[in-house]
Amino acid sequence: MIGAIALLALMAGCATTQTASIQDKRDMLVASGFKTVTPKNAAQQQKLQTLKTGQVAQVQKNGKTYYVVADPSQNVVYVGGPQQYQNYQQLRAQKKLADENLEAAEMYNDAAMNWGAWGGWGVGWGRWGY
Repeated sequence: MIGAIALLALMAGCATTQTASIQDKRDMLVASGFKTVTPKNAAQQQKLQTLKTGQVAQVQKNGKTYYVVADPSQNVVYVGGPQQYQNYQQLRAQKKLADENLEAAEMYNDAAMNWGAWGGWGVGWGRWGY
């Protein structure tokens, strides 16, 4: 019973994280200048279904390069050019750095909060002249 509850809690946590991650990607695409395009006919709708969800696909059309990200759950495709894709890559790198900094700060705070469990190394330092 406890194992089942723990598994359900873990699955809910993963689903929440995945949902947040998808929303983060949508937000970054829009912030990078990607345009949201809704399929207008059956052929476009079928094409949307063939694209891999959430993956950036490079497409050549009329001698121009476009970057396309499918989001079938929202029934849209995000479309941008090389500049928008570069902006998106920069935002991803910034987010990764921010996430790493947050993780490091959380680890530091956890360690600081648990300092007392180490016996507070400062206790007794006076014996050594410090």
